[in-house]
Amino acid sequence: MKIVATAAILHFCLCATAAVSDSDSTETALVAAPGDVAALPCYAVGNETPILTTWVKNGQEVASSQTPAPAGQRVTVTNDGSLRIGRVAPGDEGTYRCSSTLPGNYTFHARVSLRVSTGPENVSTSVGPATALSNGTLVVLRGSSVSFHCSGSSYPSQRLTWAFSGASSSNDSLTSTANTTLDFRIEDVQPGAQGVYSCRAHNPVSGQAVNRSTQLLVYYVPDRRPDCAWAPARDPSQVRFNCTWSGAYPTPTLLWGDGDDQGDPPAHRVGSGYASDRGESLSLMLNRSALSDGQTLRCAARHPALAAGTETSCSFTLKSPYPEGEPLVTALAATSVTLTCTEDVSLPPANTTWKRGLQQEDIVPGSKYVLFNDGPARRLTIHNISKEDEGVYFCRSENPLAVRELEVYLTVKTSSAYTGVILGVFIAALIVGSAVIVAKTLHFNRHRMCLGNGFGQMEEDSGDVLSLVESDDEQIFRDAVPQLPPIANGHQTTLVQIHRIPSSDHEDAETADTSPQEDTAQTEPPGDLLTL
Repeated sequence: MKIVATAAILHFCLCATAAVSDSDSTETALVAAPGDVAALPCYAVGNETPILTTWVKNGQEVASSQTPAPAGQRVTVTNDGSLRIGRVAPGDEGTYRCSSTLPGNYTFHARVSLRVSTGPENVSTSVGPATALSNGTLVVLRGSSVSFHCSGSSYPSQRLTWAFSGASSSNDSLTSTANTTLDFRIEDVQPGAQGVYSCRAHNPVSGQAVNRSTQLLVYYVPDRRPDCAWAPARDPSQVRFNCTWSGAYPTPTLLWGDGDDQGDPPAHRVGSGYASDRGESLSLMLNRSALSDGQTLRCAARHPALAAGTETSCSFTLKSPYPEGEPLVTALAATSVTLTCTEDVSLPPANTTWKRGLQQEDIVPGSKYVLFNDGPARRLTIHNISKEDEGVYFCRSENPLAVRELEVYLTVKTSSAYTGVILGVFIAALIVGSAVIVAKTLHFNRHRMCLGNGFGQMEEDSGDVLSLVESDDEQIFRDAVPQLPPIANGHQTTLVQIHRIPSSDHEDAETADTSPQEDTAQTEPPGDLLTL
């Protein structure tokens, strides 16, 4: 219970003093809470002690210093003329008038306005849905919807106000009401909504106010995945891997390890070359002994804005270099030749250079040697080739995983050597052509070889055809063929007629008649038609 000790304290600290209506009258406003003790001042001008003081409310006397107050009475008049009200209740509210008689028969009048007020009380706030941290700070995710609620009680009235203080504003009023509760909602929360939200409950009668503040954090992550990259080191057998993921709040945790994007989270194995740290970037230096062909390196990012137990990551698979090209190259002296080597499978990309000789000497570009790159192809052009340029050349590709070399042997030929080659090719072609002609001739004349007479008369007998006629009827045969006179042994001789068929369309057909003696004694050359 609050006790107001003196009228002066109430006058100067709790009330607003009105203008003096006349020389011997004052007006004072007091506010007291229920249950408090209020002291209403009457004479407070000098040090005189009033002889008699009377207090009146609404035309009725409530207390007088002339009438002794019974013990335990709640309303009494003190020696200085003040009206003391114990355990103030709402019914005590009103306007009180006093009249004090001072020594010398001087009378002093005063008026006091007493208002009973309480609160603000039971002021509370709630923000949600949100996650509370150990220190009471609330966390929401970007894009979510958040509701704000504030309530309190005050007599006779109150005013509730939501205010916001953030990075770009300071104590901006969001909404206000004279009710007992005040609510508002934010849809699609963005990072700019992060800050302190305060609900202020103000009693306009007493002037008292109560503030309830809540700090709200907005967590968010970028829409993209982390970015995995590499950077060459001074030592070609080493490489620096970089992982960056900016645009997240609060700062994420990055981890380097093995495995693809769908694998298990990488382990924190600093001793074996894997690392973890909180920040927007994480670098990892590895040497050749810790790398292997086909190995997959993965950088994972963990953040409270991601779903529980999930993470986002980037990865790449390491590959050793594999240069490709023609291993054997031949060139003519005094001309130019270009050696080409292609390497486009290594990861990280390999450094590809041309070397000369077994000692792999560096090739100095100039008028003799011209080096240029055409995408993944590395070309070496040698001008005015001589025998001194003959030998082995190396296309050397190196990345942090390994060194691979393509060996190219260059042969230089002179013009005389090419003359012998051309002559040999001509003779070989001539032999092959002759064999083809002979084989074709034999193929088209194979039936004549089967009839006999060999190869000697093939050309000469090309126009003769032998026709043999048989008949099953011996009598008809005998009647159709002229018979020669019988000879001494009693046998008959058949007449054979030879008809020559022209060998070409321009020759006339010839018929040769021979005597029986000549036909029996001679054999006609092939090419004649034999008719029986």
